[in-house]
Amino acid sequence: MDYFFRAKKFRAKKRLGQNFLVDEKVIDDILSCVNNNDSVFEIGPGLGFVTERLVDLAHDVVAVEIDKDAIEILNKNLGDKQNFKLIENDILKVNLDEIYPKDKKIKIVANIPYYITSPILVHLLGEIDDFNNKNRNHIDEIILMVQLEVAKRICANENSQNKEYGMLSILSQFFCDTEIIRHVSKRSFYPSPKVDSAIVRIKNNGMPKIENPSPLLKRTIKAAFNTRRKNIKNSLLSAGMLNVQEALEKIGMDSNVRGEKLSIHDFNKLACALEEFNK
Repeated sequence: MDYFFRAKKFRAKKRLGQNFLVDEKVIDDILSCVNNNDSVFEIGPGLGFVTERLVDLAHDVVAVEIDKDAIEILNKNLGDKQNFKLIENDILKVNLDEIYPKDKKIKIVANIPYYITSPILVHLLGEIDDFNNKNRNHIDEIILMVQLEVAKRICANENSQNKEYGMLSILSQFFCDTEIIRHVSKRSFYPSPKVDSAIVRIKNNGMPKIENPSPLLKRTIKAAFNTRRKNIKNSLLSAGMLNVQEALEKIGMDSNVRGEKLSIHDFNKLACALEEFNK
């Protein structure tokens, strides 16, 4: 395939974080996650290197792209495909419920820049206290290309050795299971970014990790990770929470432990105790 030469002819826009995937083997790995009965929603198709093959593989493909120059190329190359629909819009303004029937499950394929990863995941999956997010209800799984360090954060947990575990980890995993499918060299893109990337699978379980979370859960988690260098007691006190020591003692939690060592269930246990002492 002439992906590299086609990408080289196009003026990539830094403000949109455009780095086009030109490695056919990596594209093959993305496509291996898609079946011929899948309805695929692609975020940021760019020049359509993945899209061109998706339309021949999947049942139907809807793509959302914001770059008018890329849209012109996509329409030229794929406009005659009966199972392809292109939406010109910002993904953060797109609601899946307006595109698909109520019970329709879809597979999302996306190659997104670092600066917008968290907003997009919040938009697609909802916050941890958003139990009726209409976008998430449509999602079977997300096949996501992101910078390697971001991929590690998405998949990290309280047992991770490095300081990768945080709000993004919990957001991604509260309703889903996550795994890194493969690392992707920066040389697989044009223009080549400064860092390597990875493909992540985010599988929607349909059920949250905690069915009845405390109303204080999100606030407790944010307090812990907003001041990562502080122990959990001081993090909560800095966030203006009251009776912190009493809550910690009630559940037998060490006040010197840091938030990065607490699981989602640990956080909820703590949030429930704080709720009890702050009624």
